[in-house]
Amino acid sequence: MRKVSDIARIAGLLALLTGSALAATPALAQSGSAANPLAKKAEGKPGDKLLVEADELIYDNDKNTVTAKGNAELHYGPRTLQADRVRYDRGSSRVFAEGNVRLTDQDGAVVTGERMELTDDFKTGFIDSLRIQQSVQRRGETVRTRFSAPRAERIEGEQTRFDYGTYTACEPCKDNPEVPPLWQVRAAKIVHNNETHTVYFEESTLEIAGIPVAYLPYFEAPDPTVKRKSGFLTPRFITSTAVGTGASVPYFFNLAPDYDLTVSPAFLSRQGVLGQAEYRQRFDNGSLNLRLSGIFQTTPSAFLPGPLGAGDRDFRGSIESRGRFYINDRWRTGWDLVGVTDKWFLDNYRIRNQNITTDYFREAVSTAYLIGQGDRSWFEARGYYFKGLSSFDWQKEQPIVAPVIDYDKRINGPGEIGGEVRFEANITSLTREATDFQGLPRTSAYLFSPSVNGISYPLYETCSTFNQASCLIRGLAGTNTRASAMASWRRSFIDDAGQVFTPFTYLRADAFFTNPSLSGYQNALVPTIANVGEGFNGRVIPAVGLDYRYPFVSDFGPLGVHTIEPIAQIIARPSETRIGRLPNEDAQSLVFDDTSLFEWDKFSGYDRAEGGVRANLGGQYSVVTASGWYTNVMFGESIQVAGVNSFRRGDLANVGLESGLETRRSDFVGRFQVSPNQNISFISRARFDQADFKVNRFEAGVTARFAPFLPLTLSTFYSYYEAQPLLGFSHRREGVTASATYNITPNWFLTGSALVDLTHYLDTRDLYATALASYFANPTGTLPVYQNPGRFYLSGLSLGGGYQDECTTVSLNYIVSPIATALGTRERNQTVLLRVELKTLGEADLRQNVGTVTTNDGIASVR
Repeated sequence: MRKVSDIARIAGLLALLTGSALAATPALAQSGSAANPLAKKAEGKPGDKLLVEADELIYDNDKNTVTAKGNAELHYGPRTLQADRVRYDRGSSRVFAEGNVRLTDQDGAVVTGERMELTDDFKTGFIDSLRIQQSVQRRGETVRTRFSAPRAERIEGEQTRFDYGTYTACEPCKDNPEVPPLWQVRAAKIVHNNETHTVYFEESTLEIAGIPVAYLPYFEAPDPTVKRKSGFLTPRFITSTAVGTGASVPYFFNLAPDYDLTVSPAFLSRQGVLGQAEYRQRFDNGSLNLRLSGIFQTTPSAFLPGPLGAGDRDFRGSIESRGRFYINDRWRTGWDLVGVTDKWFLDNYRIRNQNITTDYFREAVSTAYLIGQGDRSWFEARGYYFKGLSSFDWQKEQPIVAPVIDYDKRINGPGEIGGEVRFEANITSLTREATDFQGLPRTSAYLFSPSVNGISYPLYETCSTFNQASCLIRGLAGTNTRASAMASWRRSFIDDAGQVFTPFTYLRADAFFTNPSLSGYQNALVPTIANVGEGFNGRVIPAVGLDYRYPFVSDFGPLGVHTIEPIAQIIARPSETRIGRLPNEDAQSLVFDDTSLFEWDKFSGYDRAEGGVRANLGGQYSVVTASGWYTNVMFGESIQVAGVNSFRRGDLANVGLESGLETRRSDFVGRFQVSPNQNISFISRARFDQADFKVNRFEAGVTARFAPFLPLTLSTFYSYYEAQPLLGFSHRREGVTASATYNITPNWFLTGSALVDLTHYLDTRDLYATALASYFANPTGTLPVYQNPGRFYLSGLSLGGGYQDECTTVSLNYIVSPIATALGTRERNQTVLLRVELKTLGEADLRQNVGTVTTNDGIASVR
């Protein structure tokens, strides 16, 4: 048997839905709650009927109305209306809601007000004291927007018009909701069109903390649900000596769901119109984009003439493209391409590209690739083109590398052999028009000249002919192709005492085809490389070895688990052949430290192959506690037992010399690492001279996060490298890099980073060597002088801070960065960068150079 209150609700719902004249009696006016049992049984199409539930239903046959009081909730299709009191006029089909009115739309938007007058489908009507909150996901975070107005009109559920309304993405203050938000747009009229997802503002003012800061008679913006919509984007302002003052006004064309076009003309007072267009398209299996930039300069003389600038060019431009395509779940292909009319264009016109590497020197890297990945295999084929973007770069020294093919496959050893079998292969071919060479300091014992006018400078040899004692060859002119393959096997055995024996063996073969070229030189220095073998050359290196480890483990309870592990490794193979008579392009970066001590081959690439019989000895000690404490200490050295020491005979780039491995007994290498907990980590590694234990290389760094006790995160890294004159480093290199972030409050923060050169002399050896070589080839004028910038040279600095919350991001940064100027000297570029983002409205960057710079890259002095 049903309760009386349930019968009252069913009767009330029937009366409201069908228009029946049922009298309400006091006995049926009961309190309680019940779900709507007719939601699925009502006649008609789903969503066509108005369904009601409330604590009390009152029927007035004379006025033909039904009133729902107390927790009233009305449903019409996907829309829901809630209020303290709802009156439905069946004659006019109007709904009148009062008290804590809340309307939830089909897209999840919540409309609140003190009073609403709506049609029975909730699509049209008037709202007093309106407030709308809408939540959307943008870039992985939830963004809530809010509209408010004393009165608004809702039209067909597609438009909402606000009279004297406000719009913001900021949350109201919990303690004092009447306080203005951080920012809001106040307008005489706001129209939100849900069909076009556009918000229109008339007679609008942008307020910051309640203070008007900007006035716009009219503007429009997509609502937060829109990810792509045609229209103007945030302008970008440009100012510099050479291009003048101007602004870029981007316009976005939403051509289709899968492709779009952005056109960004920039109007510059001194150079005319810079045209930019970017096309993007997505496919079922990938995406591509294409960006074109170009300008017919009206004042080319603002730039230096060639070869130091583009002052002799009327048209300048660039083309950039990126593609990513997935052939299937294992194979993908793509490209990153950059093409420019001249090396200064992108920098002169402030065009950013992710494929440009910027340190002390700038270059654009173009590549195309094909990659395949299996469960235990890897294939990659690439081609590279390097475009030097600094004034002193000589493009003829930059190689075109194509192809570079790598293949790596690992399988389980067959049968009783077991272990792991690995096959590696590499094919590299590159072409360079001019040899990239570098002069060395005249002697390793006397690096600097006597003081001249209070300044000393290093003396470098010239490279008129190739001599290993005076000249390095960083890259050979001509075409060089190499194919390498290596098959290896290894397996670990553990005996009853816990000793670990890992025998291994490998067979490596390399084939070189070298075709050096002595043509194409356009300067007075033409090195003769007589000892490089031309044509086909090859080498085969078989090897056998054993890796031995014997870990001693003790558990000291609260003091943690302590492990002492001696390590010994022996590798036997024939000596490396043809050292110095083969090109070395990919194995010039040789760092001997704890990470490479037990490598089978310590060279970084395929062009060199370590030979001879070598023993690597060392040990490590570690502690791990239950509280999270971790400590590790490692120490060892490498010994050349028999055969030719590959690191004692330098190749064309002297790789191996002064590496710590050139003597029979190598330098000592060590590592110390400690992490008291997961928030603090310290690591240091060093290389000590084998004869007197002098420090030849030292690195130390710490990363610390002090939260929740202190909202500070910092990291610092110190590096020291002893001079290596035979490798072109005439002086020691020493520096510190540090960065920190301090959260003053959950919203306010400070950041900073610095790169400090602690060396007396900046590393301008390449530039100075070229200047000296030119002088000795044609000794006119005065001898070039190596400038000493002094100790503690600030190479890079960034200081800033800002504010960030759910609706606003404001940051101000002061940046000091090195730049390569037209004369090849290093200056510091000082920039102030202000970035403001008002979520859902847009963002703007303002960048201004400050300070004095001698000259800008490729830019002439002011005329």
